[in-house]
This record gives sequence, structure tokens and C-alpha cells, in this order.
Amino acid sequence: MKNRKRNITMIAVLLFVCAAVTLNWSYNQRWGKPDAEMVQAMDEARSSADAEYTEKVATGASSYFAEARLTRQLSRDEALELLQTAAATDSASQETIDSAMNAISNMAACSMREAQIENLLIAKDFDDCVVYIGNGAITVAVPAPADGLSEDAVARITDVICKETEYEASQLSIIEVRG
Repeated sequence: MKNRKRNITMIAVLLFVCAAVTLNWSYNQRWGKPDAEMVQAMDEARSSADAEYTEKVATGASSYFAEARLTRQLSRDEALELLQTAAATDSASQETIDSAMNAISNMAACSMREAQIENLLIAKDFDDCVVYIGNGAITVAVPAPADGLSEDAVARITDVICKETEYEASQLSIIEVRG
């Protein structure tokens, strides 16, 4: 009786395993490998969309600021990818992982703070601007008239930076972009 129950159980398990293997095989046959032409078409579509976006950004009215933001984002994306790779490596020590996670966290905080400052400066009557935070300093690029920024404009920039960050006026660098 015991052997019979065990044999029936084993046969049922084998039938389920065979059914799973058959379903898996039929699923793979149905969906199979990706078509090479489809993959190439998708890659071409993605690269042309990227090229169109870059072209739109470069030919806009404030192309310097758009290009600067794009360059900043691309360099951050590359750095983020390197940090994530370092943290995900199987042989990475806990110290390396912690260091990478701290760097990612700092990068995200700086990025958010830069966007916030850019929005505040635009609200303070600047047409456009780009803010870079890093290495114990902050750099602000703003459009300037032919005769340069007024003392009032510099004071507004300095006021926003000092109120929104821990940086002092001596750590601030203002770049006048004349276009």
C-alpha cells in the first residue's frame, strides 16, 4: 500500500514536471529569439530619437544652457553607472559598496539642489541659468547683457545661493554668458 501511494505520487510529480517542460518549450518556440531585423530597427529608432533630441536642444534659443544641462546630465549618468557597477561587483567589499552608495546619494542631493536653485534664479527674473555644485564650490552660469551683470543681479544670485545652500559668497563663482 505504501509503495503504491509513493509510486502514484512520483508519477504525478513526473507528469507535472513533464507538463512544465513542455509548456516552457512551446513558449520558447512561440516567442523564440528576437528577430535581428527587429532589434536593428529598434536600435536605429532609438539612436535617431536621441539625435533628434540632441539637435533640438542644441538649436534652441538658449542652446548654451540646454547643452550645459545635457552635458551635466550625461556625465552624471556615466558616473552613476560606474558607481552602480562598482557596488554590484561580486568581489566588492562592504566599504566599497557603502562608499558607492554614499556617492550616489550625494550626487542625487546635489542634482536636486541644483534644480531647485535654477528654478529660484529663474523666478528672480533671470532668463535661464545652469548651476554646478561640487568640490566645495558652486558655479552659476547666467545670461548677461553686453555690459555685464549689474550689482543687483549679482546680489540676487548670491542671496539665493547663500540661503539655499551651506556655501558662502566666497565659494560662489558666477559665469556671465553673453549671447
